[in-house]
Amino acid sequence: MQMNSTNADGPRTHRTALAKAVAIALLSIVSGGCKSDPTGPQVAGWTLVDPEQRHPILVSQQPATLNLRISPNSDGLTPSQRARVLEFASRSNASDAGNSRIVISAPSGSANEGSSMQAADEARKLLLSTGYSETTLAVEAYQASGRDAPLRLSYMRYVAEAPNCGQDWSENLARTYQNTPYPNFGCAGQRNLAVQVANPADLLGPRTMTPRDANRRDDMYKKYVNGEPLGATSETQTIKNVVDSQ
Repeated sequence: MQMNSTNADGPRTHRTALAKAVAIALLSIVSGGCKSDPTGPQVAGWTLVDPEQRHPILVSQQPATLNLRISPNSDGLTPSQRARVLEFASRSNASDAGNSRIVISAPSGSANEGSSMQAADEARKLLLSTGYSETTLAVEAYQASGRDAPLRLSYMRYVAEAPNCGQDWSENLARTYQNTPYPNFGCAGQRNLAVQVANPADLLGPRTMTPRDANRRDDMYKKYVNGEPLGATSETQTIKNVVDSQ
């Protein structure tokens, strides 16, 4: 009878031990889930390290304007005004890379309306002669009064706004526990890039491709059709080809 009592208590003891083990496991999970982070919420590591995310460069479009004062008795643009139009167009190509069109605005209702319209047409032809197409130019009128309302040339240029550095020194750089970059890390490099970039539009994406060289492409296609090598030839062969062509 004593052995039967021992055998009966065996499964009961086993169940009690198993229940204690499960209770301890659940207690550790609950305590781990309730634990708070005294340093604040955790952020993904790449956003802490990448300066582009911590200190972004803001790229926006702002108008660039050239005002030309046209006299009511003038006959188109003066030589100095023509030079200013060419300089403005060159600056547009250098800084904007053809990302927006040039708008020529002539005054309407002013005393110099007639001469301004003539000057606007001359400016349009001048820009066309420098390589602009009809689709990249626009001529419009704006309501004005007075005697010498200006003729305006404008386009939208990209501007890079640099981040402000040295604003956040809330962390003690000599005592960090998370081993993460400090708030101002990488800001100076981002600011220098925004100030020095020649065309801020490059920060948004690659530029469009320029037109192909039709002569070179046709020459390579003829070589391909005739079975000739497409690679560069030796210096001696190049000189021979030049002499034979003469």
